[in-house]
Amino acid sequence: MATFLYKLGRLAFRRRRYVALLWVALFVGAGVAASTAPAAPEDSFSMPGTESQKAFDLLEKRFPDASADGASARVVIRAPEGEKITSADSKAEVAKMIAAVGKGSQVAGVEDPYKAKTVSKDGTTAYTSVTYKVAAPELTDKSREALTKATDKTRDAGLTVETGGDAVMAEQEMGGSAELIGIAISAVVLIVTFGSLVAAGMPLLTAIIGVGIGISSITALGSVLDLSATTSTLAMMIGLAVGIDYALFIVSRYRAEIAEGRTPEDAAGRATGTAGSAVVFAGLTVVVALSGLAVVNIPILTKMGLAAAGTVVVAVLIALTMIPALLGFAGRKVLRRKDRKKSASELRDPNAKPKLGTRWARFVLRRPLAVLLVAVVGLGAVAIPATSLELGLPDEGTAAPDSTQRKAYDMLSDSFGAGFNGPLMVTVSKDSGVADAAKTVGEKLAKVDGVVAVTDPMPNKGDNTAIMNVVPETGPSDHKTEELVKSIRSSAEEIGTDTGSEILVTGQTAMTIDFSQTLDDALLPYLGLVVGLAFLLLMLVFRSILVPLKAALGFLLSVAAALGAVVAVFQWGWLADIVGVDQPGPIMSMMPIFMIGVVFGLAMDYEVFLVTRMREAYVHGASPGESVVTGFTHGGRVVAAAAIIMISVFSGFIMENDDMIKMMGFGLAVAVLFDAFVVRMAIVPAVLALLGKSAWWLPRWLDKALPNVDVEGEKLHKVLGDTVTPGAETDRELQPVGR
Repeated sequence: MATFLYKLGRLAFRRRRYVALLWVALFVGAGVAASTAPAAPEDSFSMPGTESQKAFDLLEKRFPDASADGASARVVIRAPEGEKITSADSKAEVAKMIAAVGKGSQVAGVEDPYKAKTVSKDGTTAYTSVTYKVAAPELTDKSREALTKATDKTRDAGLTVETGGDAVMAEQEMGGSAELIGIAISAVVLIVTFGSLVAAGMPLLTAIIGVGIGISSITALGSVLDLSATTSTLAMMIGLAVGIDYALFIVSRYRAEIAEGRTPEDAAGRATGTAGSAVVFAGLTVVVALSGLAVVNIPILTKMGLAAAGTVVVAVLIALTMIPALLGFAGRKVLRRKDRKKSASELRDPNAKPKLGTRWARFVLRRPLAVLLVAVVGLGAVAIPATSLELGLPDEGTAAPDSTQRKAYDMLSDSFGAGFNGPLMVTVSKDSGVADAAKTVGEKLAKVDGVVAVTDPMPNKGDNTAIMNVVPETGPSDHKTEELVKSIRSSAEEIGTDTGSEILVTGQTAMTIDFSQTLDDALLPYLGLVVGLAFLLLMLVFRSILVPLKAALGFLLSVAAALGAVVAVFQWGWLADIVGVDQPGPIMSMMPIFMIGVVFGLAMDYEVFLVTRMREAYVHGASPGESVVTGFTHGGRVVAAAAIIMISVFSGFIMENDDMIKMMGFGLAVAVLFDAFVVRMAIVPAVLALLGKSAWWLPRWLDKALPNVDVEGEKLHKVLGDTVTPGAETDRELQPVGR
């Protein structure tokens, strides 16, 4: 592979104008296609195989006019202090509001709180439910504004009015500040790392072009492949991350080859052949991780994973072709200004002070066991909170305290009980005569522990399906509510047998519980798939069993520590005031899956780039200890820079007001911090120092069976006639640890 990529790099260098023009044309073409493509379809969230989804599908067939997936809003009204919401004046104002809201063209219905008996026992508070014919993303601004105007008029009349539900537009302050801060810090880090504006600009330029092509392609194909606007979320995040990393690795290797006295064209070819090989396999591991999201069996996650994987493929192709082309334009300008006229011997000044990476590697080689113990024990301690991880989805109870959604949530909890914020919807279906069966079901459900109230069943026109709401005693994110759902479902079969009907539990609260359970069940299979396939790929790259095993175990340790930190802050509330967490609660259900996918990709980037340089040195005759030092001398600074860039990008999201985004930013930032600076910079060299030559052991039969992909460029160096220290491939059998 290294030889092929060497030729590809030199070709791109020589034909740089055509290569650059081709990528610019693709960038422009994708942008034009995206701008002229039909509007992307709205999000269609589904969870095949779950009881909630089965019930929703049933409701769409049996209640076609009810819009089972339609948006809804809950308007909570409270009378002035000392007055009752049941007074004549209050009733008149509520009636006006209901009439105004009901005029909307997208409104399916508005409940009268007095007829629906949704008035609190003390008579101070009432709520009305507004249902819409379309899903929340399809609501027009006119419909949202009509609701706002109606509630504002009622508020002006002296009543306290707050609204919640998915029909209410959340107040976002996502002005792109996080992305701008991340890009600014990335630019600073790249300039400090390379000491050249030209070299610093290349990774940013190619990453932006790669992400632009990827996102535009997703948008252009949206209507054809049913890709919604949110499908590109993960592609944007991971595409920018790996795009910068891959370009950074190749540009860094090019500078090292220039320092060895190579011509610019030869240096570009060698950089593409060696660092480019590492980029290919790092990209493959990321593609495996993202494509593996299909095992979760949630269509929207599968699409997000595949779309992001496609963006990673684009990033790899750009790194292998456009970077050499840009190096052809830049030549020696990628070096620091003071180094551009220096000879190779001057650039390799033997009297120069060793780099920080070199000094750190030598320190670890002197005390490998101590470094390993401190790193493992430290990460293990941080990971302890992860043992009490509770998954869930954010609800309006975790919204900002000053938001109307949170105020409506608190008013309902105070006046009606926490369960009114998350009622369960129960469907009863029967060939005929469902009304009597549903009445019996409702009576039995009302006796279940944890149930506060059960509404009267509402049968459909065909009298074969009825729905009713069951109000729990506890809130939607409370663990007791989850237990209640399980209790109802476990007794549903017996009740259904007695009444000759099928009983299903659904609704937003049940859907959230099923979603969390689906992700929880898929976590271990997903982790096993990703780590297993990555182990095989890394075994091909490193021609070793212990090195891939160490890489996989180190990744698991860093993810566990990151999850522990997330639980401590967002679930337990440690440092909540500093981070800005309004209310601690369950960890977002998608957090572990997303963290594994994104961090795995970055972790394998760092592992492959750092350790391939070590293996390259070992294959060419260096001792195990010398190879570790060589890897850190040439790769330590680059890996550190790449990690700092990603930490900066992710940390920018911690400043956002949305707790979900804040959690994602914090979790990914600490995960990269732990993996890059503890696992890759401390555990990896310590383990390799303790293993010695054993680290690179591979059984002879397996060595013959595995294809030689030549990531370290051994065949390339032979083709180019480079001098290789004798004995590079001798004495490769398993040696005792520490020798």
